[in-house]
Amino acid sequence: MEHEVFVPVPVPALLRTLGDPARVARCVPGLQQDADASASPLAGRLKLRAGGHTITYRGELRLTGPERDRFAVTGKGVEARGTGAVELALTIGLTAADGGTTIAYSGTADGDGRLVELEEGAALAAAHRLLDRFTQQLVTESLAAREEGDAGAEADADADVDDAVAAEGLAGDEEGAVGSVGSGDEVRADDADGSAGDDPGSVYDSPVPPPSLDPVAGVEFTVPDEPPAEAAHARRTMIGRSAEEVDHAPPRGRYAPVPSPEAGGASTTLRWVAPAAALALASAVVLGRALRRRRP
Repeated sequence: MEHEVFVPVPVPALLRTLGDPARVARCVPGLQQDADASASPLAGRLKLRAGGHTITYRGELRLTGPERDRFAVTGKGVEARGTGAVELALTIGLTAADGGTTIAYSGTADGDGRLVELEEGAALAAAHRLLDRFTQQLVTESLAAREEGDAGAEADADADVDDAVAAEGLAGDEEGAVGSVGSGDEVRADDADGSAGDDPGSVYDSPVPPPSLDPVAGVEFTVPDEPPAEAAHARRTMIGRSAEEVDHAPPRGRYAPVPSPEAGGASTTLRWVAPAAALALASAVVLGRALRRRRP
């Protein structure tokens, strides 16, 4: 089996990625690493899809190199569900090209079990598809590693620049401190000479006014009995009506209660019906007494 792929990545970047088994393990599609920490990064389960079937092999891959920009890959695995086994021998060659690298895969695979039962050409197509996906992931890992290396180099350069600036700052501070000490000595010498020539009066000879026993003796405080009218009006305007007015005064304006028309009509009717009923009752009583008197 032979397969070639061109990638826009330089040879040194691919060599660094292929030289790290942990990164190579991330490039192998369908590889599930073993949970054992002591196991190799390339040991575990590999799922291979070929001819509409998925075959899972359990084993380990071994990567050796580089030797003249070539890596050798060997591996052996057994079916997780079955008795079949497969052995792999693969060579990865890197050749520098214009704008990138040409990766050449060549190798053989022998086995039995479900892989042999596949249709003719299905296993080869599955191998080519597996190598294409591996190359894709290899390019991604190589570019990521190159970006990390560039970022680390920039960080180191920045750290060196910071160290140089700090060293220059410390040197300048030391020179400034020496200069300030010398100038201070000169100033003190000049002050001493000036004080020797002039003899002004002592600071303690200047008159000091006596302190007042009562600091607020000359200040008059007046408290008005009632607040000014303007303040009361402003306070009333800001606060609003008092609690008593709110409790006892009926609401006005749009919040005032409005009696319903039906209630007003019923109260008016009852107001006239009651006197009429009383009058009718009184008339009946008077009429009854008059009829009783006329009877013999």
